[in-house]
Amino acid sequence: MAVTFHLRIVGRVQGVGYRHGLRAEALLRGVAGWVRNRADGSVEALLQGAPEAVEAVLVWAHNGPPAARVAAVEVVPLAPGVERSYDSFDCLPTV
Repeated sequence: MAVTFHLRIVGRVQGVGYRHGLRAEALLRGVAGWVRNRADGSVEALLQGAPEAVEAVLVWAHNGPPAARVAAVEVVPLAPGVERSYDSFDCLPTV
């Protein structure tokens, strides 16, 4: 059974490779979803996959790549059926 989480990451997380690092970690773990920069300087992501795989990506998200300085990660679980099913992990345009 897959789980789905919506994330908002704040701190020094833009311009440091955070999105690409999160995507690489998700692909490594078999987690689907997406990641994008927000105009307010935060990063937003949606993670979907096996609970243990998603948890591993969440652990990475709290640290990010070496140049990042993560101040906080807000994690909101989505109820089954609320979000569509994803089969890849994409970097989306900034919103």
